[in-house]
Amino acid sequence: MNAPINGYYPEHFINRELSLLAFNERVLDLAQDDKVPLLERLRYLCISSANLDEFFEVRVGRLKQQVALNLQANAANGLSNQALAKALVANTHDLVRRQYGLLNEVLIPALKREDIHFLRRTKWNDAQRAWLADYFERELLPLLNPLGLDPAHPFPNVLNKSLNFLVELCGTDAFGRELDTAIVQAPRILPRIIRMPEAIAPSKDSFVFLSSILHAFIDRLFPSMTVKGCHQFRLTRNSEMYVDEEEVDDLLKAMKGELSHRNYGQAVRLEVADRCPVDSVLFLCEQFGLSQADVYQVNGPVNLNRLMTVLDLVERPDLRFPPFRQNQVLGECKDRPDSFSQMRCGDILLHQPYQSFQPVLDFVDQAARDPDVLAIKITLYRTGRDSALVESLARAARAGKEVIAVVELRARFDEAANIDLTNRLQQANAHVVYGVVGYKTHAKACLVVRREKGGLVRYVHLSTGNYHAGTARAYTDFALLTCNPAITEDVHRIFHLLTGLGRMPALNHLLVAPFTLHQAMLDKIEREIEHAKAGTVAHIMAKMNALIEPQIIEALYRASNAGVQIDLIVRGVCCLRPNLAGVSENIRVRSVMGRFLEHPRVYYFLNAGAEEMYCASADWMPRNFFRRVELAFPILDPSLRERVKREAFEWYLTDNSQAWVLDAEGQYTRLQPSSDQKNFSAQTHLLCTLSQ
Repeated sequence: MNAPINGYYPEHFINRELSLLAFNERVLDLAQDDKVPLLERLRYLCISSANLDEFFEVRVGRLKQQVALNLQANAANGLSNQALAKALVANTHDLVRRQYGLLNEVLIPALKREDIHFLRRTKWNDAQRAWLADYFERELLPLLNPLGLDPAHPFPNVLNKSLNFLVELCGTDAFGRELDTAIVQAPRILPRIIRMPEAIAPSKDSFVFLSSILHAFIDRLFPSMTVKGCHQFRLTRNSEMYVDEEEVDDLLKAMKGELSHRNYGQAVRLEVADRCPVDSVLFLCEQFGLSQADVYQVNGPVNLNRLMTVLDLVERPDLRFPPFRQNQVLGECKDRPDSFSQMRCGDILLHQPYQSFQPVLDFVDQAARDPDVLAIKITLYRTGRDSALVESLARAARAGKEVIAVVELRARFDEAANIDLTNRLQQANAHVVYGVVGYKTHAKACLVVRREKGGLVRYVHLSTGNYHAGTARAYTDFALLTCNPAITEDVHRIFHLLTGLGRMPALNHLLVAPFTLHQAMLDKIEREIEHAKAGTVAHIMAKMNALIEPQIIEALYRASNAGVQIDLIVRGVCCLRPNLAGVSENIRVRSVMGRFLEHPRVYYFLNAGAEEMYCASADWMPRNFFRRVELAFPILDPSLRERVKREAFEWYLTDNSQAWVLDAEGQYTRLQPSSDQKNFSAQTHLLCTLSQ
């Protein structure tokens, strides 16, 4: 065994990047599952492609920088950056081979059997070719701008993840130049999937890839010249944004400037057609400063994620998950006329998407319209474009209410959307702040101050998920609506912390990163250790997206050795190794994935029978504990606490249909019900139990 690093043995940890790739393999497993409806399998394939894009843009981009600078790995698992880079090359190439094998050998034939066709250019009949030629002339040619490469026309600066074509030529142009290479860039505004007219197609759901049309008629861009070859390619660049917040006077202005550079970061991956000649591949590698290990030659479109369009174009409910109706009930007092009176009746727990996000929208909208409401304060991380919630906030500000929005401009890949909503709110005279320099505001909280008989009363919404109506139908999350004075006072103090100056105030119930959350988790784990040593049953359960932070992992190892039973449900990255002899024998880790993206963070401590349950915005990662503003809020109502225990843990730990179990070697195995077991899916059970 290697020597310990900072008290941790490298062998006790799983590498973060390799664990993230293992998560993407589980997404691909769902695409391979023939029990999943066919179009949903295509959706999972697209998601796996989009996930891999982000993996290269962020994780591989950062790793390449570290390797280039000869920096040593700062990882508890002990892998050098060079060794990790080599392992990632092998794993990602294998994953891409599986993606395209699934598309070409399984999904496209299965879709064809369902009368959904992708027409390859080698199979077009005369009528189809004539229609597509006309389509090229009308819809594509006016937007295409070929660039012949010569000393006056150097290789263009290729946009991140754009569709491009390397064209091999022979002959002379109108100026007598003998050009042998040109680049054609497909504008992003062009659709990547084109529906064929039913009159000339096998069915109404017959499609052609944009890349096929461009391949077929690319010669029309080069009259009097001969096209010897045409090869699609796509470049992925490092998309991390680098803004030194302490060196800028206006973060909004700096973010706007940095956004324009994201599309031209360092090249990290090259995807090319599988028939692209070696010389052409090497030429592209030279242009982008990449090695052949960075090249992914594929049989099909270079961006599988664009196949997601098909899900919008094909109306086949029989090939989709069955529809469900979200439960609209808000709390126990169904006869109460508004959110405020319902919350005065008792705390309200929402479990999305099984229960609707509409009560949250209603809460903010009623606050905007209520003349007795004086102020609304909210944190906004992701909201989506054209958000009804943002419109309610703007309406409230225009009505003269005090509206304060803490907008996180640095929410990855939502920066542009958040700049837009900032402008909308500022135009309505809302106060917009960008959080705290050096710390992303990832907390999910909304505070409403209302004048009532007897004085001012506060109401709050706290959540594990974002204020985004779209993801609220696709992500699972818990939310609490309460007017508990101790909790609302805590939220009030936190907003003062975010918008003003001063030290961290004492709080009644909430745990806040980067101040109290990490130490509180360590203390609560230590308390379970002491209970176990005293002979009392001790139990920890936690559900989250990622488990990475080494001090927490070491504390869980010590708890396991003390006899604490630990159940972890970690959707994505998990750096903890369960079931290691003498280290983690009492720890079980599983990942549950299915129709909905598992998103809540929930922490449970048995505490000798005085159970504690927290829902939170924070995963157990260094960034969440130390570089973000996060909130963990307790579920104080015993009946609601039992609900969370049942819905977040008991049913998920019983799942034998959509659960993968992690072993000590870092491998995931999908569970299958035995012959004497009934098939049980936690998500399906929640749909039947909570939705209508």
